[in-house]
Amino acid sequence: MQQREQWTSKIGFILAAAGSAIGLGAIWKFPYETGTHGGSVFILLFIISTLAIGLPVLLAEFVIGRRGQADAVTSFKKLAPGHPWFLIGWSGFFFSFIILSFYSVVGGWILSYLFRSLLFQLSGLGDDAYGNLFTSVIANPWEVLIAQAAFMLLTIWIVQGGIKDGIERASKFMMPALLIFLLILMVRSLTLDGALEGVRFMFVPDWSFLTFETALVALGQAFFSLSVGVSGMITYASYLSKSESLGRSAISVAALNIGVSIMAGLIIFPAVFALGYTPDAGPGLVFIILPAIFDQLFFGQVLIILFFILLLFATLTSSISMLEIVVSIGVKDRYAQRQRVAWIYGSLIFLVGIPSALSFGVLSEPYAFGFTFFDFADILTSRIGLPLGAFFISLFAGYIMTTQQKEEELDGASVWVNLWNILIRYAAPIAIATVFIQGIAAVLVQ
Repeated sequence: MQQREQWTSKIGFILAAAGSAIGLGAIWKFPYETGTHGGSVFILLFIISTLAIGLPVLLAEFVIGRRGQADAVTSFKKLAPGHPWFLIGWSGFFFSFIILSFYSVVGGWILSYLFRSLLFQLSGLGDDAYGNLFTSVIANPWEVLIAQAAFMLLTIWIVQGGIKDGIERASKFMMPALLIFLLILMVRSLTLDGALEGVRFMFVPDWSFLTFETALVALGQAFFSLSVGVSGMITYASYLSKSESLGRSAISVAALNIGVSIMAGLIIFPAVFALGYTPDAGPGLVFIILPAIFDQLFFGQVLIILFFILLLFATLTSSISMLEIVVSIGVKDRYAQRQRVAWIYGSLIFLVGIPSALSFGVLSEPYAFGFTFFDFADILTSRIGLPLGAFFISLFAGYIMTTQQKEEELDGASVWVNLWNILIRYAAPIAIATVFIQGIAAVLVQ
């Protein structure tokens, strides 16, 4: 029987895990949430929430995954035989499937914009025209479906190659390239006349934004940006050897996520302020405001290409982790079936995502509980699926796993295990439940 694969290096695992976390949440959602919630105060609360809540849950997934040395469903069965905790793994399978079905739609938008930038079609349009372009792109049924299919083909092609030759190899290329592109764009943005206003916005606190709402949004951003709650990190950690330090790996992933989020802000906000835009543009920041900004910069047509390549890499590193969750459960110990399973599930995810892809055009009427298919899939996963998954993962790590099991996985450092136990038993479940309740309430009042 073919043996279960492992990461060939610690850096390969960290880059893959960081890539799973550093997706649209860090480069798209973080800047617009920062812009609409006051800048520096939001960033401060985001960092605190990441370290106090997100990191402990991330470490919990690492501990469960490496201890189980199997897919998420099998890992829970091994650690709690005869009990229904394995349903957490199946919920991760279901919600990863749904997330990728609409996440791939956004990945398709990015491919469409990258293609246009390569043809130099994102210049000289005028401010209003960029908004009209985005509306026409996402409403065009053939374009969005072809682009979504292309994005899914890229994702499947990487995952079907396995851990060593597929995910690790791709992550070792895409993550360093992503960081290099981030650095180039950040330096260019910071050298603009008037860029200092954007830096002040990010790092000089305006305490009037220190509200309960800002704290909740920052907590939600920290929680979701680490890609916890769907067993993705359980799956990745299951391929990790026993010789690697889980604590240092988790800290590295969290630090990279915070660093990339701040770098994304240092690309966007200095340019926004330098060129006279407002920072609270919301979700349209990437597809509407940024092309208009780059159009006004020297060498802007090349910079916009770099930006959408960067965004594509960030989106792909997250999409491959979501497909890997599904594939690993589908494969179990039949490792020779990986390619076939990857293509079958990837194709099914594309088909399920078609209504989401058409939600801004021919299927724009509300169909599910007053929402379009795209919005319903987003709400179902981000406000229900992920928090519930993370809540039960924190309870499992805090109350079901034994102290001996946790100390063995965390190198026997009892003082750190005790601190982590406090956070994972009490702080994390309370914080996650608060985000969950707030998210449900926001849906009900719409």
